[in-house]
Amino acid sequence: MREIGGYIELDTYRGTMMYDNAIKLNCGRNALWYILKARNIKKILMPYFMCSSCDRIFDEQGVMVRKYSVDLNFLPRDIERENDEWLYIVNYYGQLSEDQILAFGDKIIVDNSQAYFSRPIEGVDTFYSCRKFFGVADGAMLFTDRTISVEEQDESFSRVGFLLGRYERPAGEFYAEYVRNNERFACEPIKRMSALTENLLRGVDYKYVMNRRRDNFMTLHSKLKDTNKLSLKVPEGGFMYPLMVDNASKLRADLINEKIYIPTLWPNVICECMEGTTDHMLAADIIPLPVDQRYDESDMEYVAERVISNYTG
Repeated sequence: MREIGGYIELDTYRGTMMYDNAIKLNCGRNALWYILKARNIKKILMPYFMCSSCDRIFDEQGVMVRKYSVDLNFLPRDIERENDEWLYIVNYYGQLSEDQILAFGDKIIVDNSQAYFSRPIEGVDTFYSCRKFFGVADGAMLFTDRTISVEEQDESFSRVGFLLGRYERPAGEFYAEYVRNNERFACEPIKRMSALTENLLRGVDYKYVMNRRRDNFMTLHSKLKDTNKLSLKVPEGGFMYPLMVDNASKLRADLINEKIYIPTLWPNVICECMEGTTDHMLAADIIPLPVDQRYDESDMEYVAERVISNYTG
């Protein structure tokens, strides 16, 4: 029986959700699970420069994995594909163009977890991670022309404490909860996106977010491009600004000490790849600077100033 009356819950938002025509799932890893299952993929080429959280998925579905390196432009390097082997391409920091991706032919999966505002390419399986760009605890968008049934819908109410807490209190008080939420998805089964996450995504001003992130990225690039060892383009709605420098670990520690929080996105790569390889350098020497919609030009000028002040080369 439907409940009527009582206390009022979170409002229902009526805005237009970006990628509303996508398959809505609970996380990016399970978007990959979906593609593997729907297409019966048994061979795949994966980048070294990536977290190892997908290993469970490959084991479950009996997928044979080979690894490849990327270059300093974040493009796959020295690719030789076997028959029936799919190529998994990560659009790192939104730096890859449609033409660059399509140059690798067919049987491609595009991971746009770091490129939410890069539109899907027609005929190419593509997925997006919502929690890397917006204030939600989970969620993924998937584009593919192969469909399978996903019966269970996720629930997110028990996961949003760190988001609500961070809105009113310092991040450090809720960081452990944030980490636990990220770790949960390593073994979370595939489900449809929760009603709560979908509702929150309907409240996002996507145009504002895209423009703010682009402008923030542009401001940092104008200040730091001469310091950066990477040659970058300014993407629409950038994820973070990848500043590649020598002595990155010291700069990272100095910035964190000044409460400019810098993640190490894929620490496993630093351990798994040999020092001196491109993959190791990309993982160890990139300082991902925040450019998200919480900040404006003055914030970015402050971040750039602190980088320049602390960087010793």
